[in-house]
Amino acid sequence: MDIAILSSGAKLYSTSRIKEAAKQRGHKVKVYDPLHFTIYVEGGQPSLHYRNQPVRLPDAVIPRIGASITFFGTALVRQFEQMGAFCVNTSNAINASRDKLRCFQILSTHRIGLPKTAFVRQKYAVLPAIEAVGGSPVIIKLLEGTQGIGVILAESTKMAEAIIETLQSTKQNVLIQSFVKESKGRDVRAFVVGDKVVAAMRRTARGDEFPQQRASRRHGPAH
Repeated sequence: MDIAILSSGAKLYSTSRIKEAAKQRGHKVKVYDPLHFTIYVEGGQPSLHYRNQPVRLPDAVIPRIGASITFFGTALVRQFEQMGAFCVNTSNAINASRDKLRCFQILSTHRIGLPKTAFVRQKYAVLPAIEAVGGSPVIIKLLEGTQGIGVILAESTKMAEAIIETLQSTKQNVLIQSFVKESKGRDVRAFVVGDKVVAAMRRTARGDEFPQQRASRRHGPAH
């Protein structure tokens, strides 16, 4: 099978391991930097060029699209889909995973347990939303934050109102969620293939720290 991996970091551990595993199973694998593609849109004849050269359609595509290039990356995956290639992660799935509100809306239709969540745009609706999700403390999340960045624990209602008002004044979309104290700084990431969980990992915060503290330690201070 001819496999294309879309990744801006060919030497990243995760990308190189996927490539290695595919080769061990007898597949032909090539890593492409998504940002070097040109998308050509024409009635009935969608096509792609890579570094100004026509691309032969692979049998399968493994997208490794970073959050910083979501728009172009998902457009590229969609082009591969329209050309007939099988994509392990579809463009719709990637977009859903990058939008927390959309993700929770999808999960809620499948009877999956979720923390109470509210999304508001008007100042007068903030306090009722906080009360509706269970009152303070509450979690405030940016819709497009990743790796713990943009996740804030507001200990009081007054603090929550101030944070939300500040974020909304900078045109940020935020979610308000109930705080699950019982998690005790732990969460579980599960990898699902089809309808089966094939692997899982537990993440645990250090001491009493919260996700945004963990992200700050991992990425360093913002400038």
